[in-house]
Amino acid sequence: MKQLIFFIFICVNIFASTLHLATSTNPSRLNPILATDSSSSEIAGFLFNGLVKYDKDLNIVGDLAKEFYFEDNTTLIFKLRDDVTWHDGERFSAKDVLFTYESIISPNIATPYGANFRFVKDVEVLDDFTLKVTYKHPYFKSLETWMMGILPEHLLKDEQNLMSSKFNSAPIGTGAYKLERLEHSKDIILSAYDNYFEGRAKIDKISFHVIADPMTRFLMLKSGLLDVGSIEPMQYERQLDKVFFEKFDIFEDVSHSYTYLGFNLRDEKFKDARVREALSLAIDRDELVKILFFKHATVCNGPFLPSTKAFNEDVKSPKQNIQKAKQLIRDAGYDEKNRFRFEIATSNSSPLRPYAAQIIQHQLKQIGVEVSLRVMEWQAFLNTVVFPKKFETVLLGWGLSYTPDPYIFWHSDNDKKGGFNLVGYKNQKLDTMIEDSQYIIEQEKLATMWQEMFKMIVDDNPYLFLYIPNAITTVSKDIKNVKLSKSGIWHNYTEWEKSSD
Repeated sequence: MKQLIFFIFICVNIFASTLHLATSTNPSRLNPILATDSSSSEIAGFLFNGLVKYDKDLNIVGDLAKEFYFEDNTTLIFKLRDDVTWHDGERFSAKDVLFTYESIISPNIATPYGANFRFVKDVEVLDDFTLKVTYKHPYFKSLETWMMGILPEHLLKDEQNLMSSKFNSAPIGTGAYKLERLEHSKDIILSAYDNYFEGRAKIDKISFHVIADPMTRFLMLKSGLLDVGSIEPMQYERQLDKVFFEKFDIFEDVSHSYTYLGFNLRDEKFKDARVREALSLAIDRDELVKILFFKHATVCNGPFLPSTKAFNEDVKSPKQNIQKAKQLIRDAGYDEKNRFRFEIATSNSSPLRPYAAQIIQHQLKQIGVEVSLRVMEWQAFLNTVVFPKKFETVLLGWGLSYTPDPYIFWHSDNDKKGGFNLVGYKNQKLDTMIEDSQYIIEQEKLATMWQEMFKMIVDDNPYLFLYIPNAITTVSKDIKNVKLSKSGIWHNYTEWEKSSD
């Protein structure tokens, strides 16, 4: 009998199919309410579910909730699925949702996602599979709020400190995959959860290889050691041969993200609007896009994404004007004897950002500004520069929702520990507009307000908005059923198939 079991074990492992992916950094916390870095968020997305999600056409549909509806403008009812189990076999219920909500709003938890729940008045468990959420007033993102991954109450209810809990590196979720192994700076292995409520994923395992060096990731992709990967425009245009394109399909679309240079507005020298405008006018964004991206990016005009109702088409990106930039920097009190100097801090987790920093450094020399560069490993960058806000400027990016919430990034309230207003931007008029907009559910009126905010933020130059890269994703032709949609390629990943490795 033991020999038979051993034989079956060997066969299962031999014939298991594995999807090989890469991540640039070790995940900091595999906990959906604490996952703020891209690696943690990506991996946690396979492990946890929210009550609702986007489908391939960006419609909001049920996930852990089988049904949802508004009783009135401020009362939202969720009917939960009764066939969901946690990865340890325990049954999912409404208690888990209430526990997650109470954890997010707890003063002991530092999470930027708490801002999404600020208008929730009460969450009430009506029975094991029914929840009533009452809002303080109508809220335009009331449904999107509940895309947050849900935590297991039975495992964490007695946890003294969730921020440092062992759960964050050994999570138990409801997702299509469960954590099998976590080896920092090596591999993170996920295995398909047999009892997943939407049916077991067809690929048995997902292996995330932690590879900090972007060139190493690219070489692994070229050699077929990765099944899915992102490539840079230079690689796409100059470094791939016919053999690669015979082995991989290419999916390209405008990314839902942008890169910016953010000023620390707590620093006296960046409080001068003339300085910020001078630096903006000295930068040639078109040149940045041309050098770094060829035709695979566009200049970023502001804080909300193109093709959304929040985008203001009348606001154009500033064109380089060296003479005006020089005049503004002189008017601010700087000259050859008293040069304006500052540091750009960024991370090498995005291979093009260090090069972007070098181009900006060169462009600003034309107006007599001296720029030093600090390029760091991602976790060190987050922990010593970004989170403690110890920087002069940061070259960074944001991934954005299809429905923007300006409160999270631009309201003064979020200039706090764990908040996403990293640069300390404060504009009382904008704060009031943001607060007023939260009550509006009429889409056209809301769009008009967002567009006004768009212009106001761009005019203030708290960031220099730089570029929106295209997302160029390569997928091995060995992976079947991959379909590009409005939401990208991952919407049906449980249906992907791969022959055994």
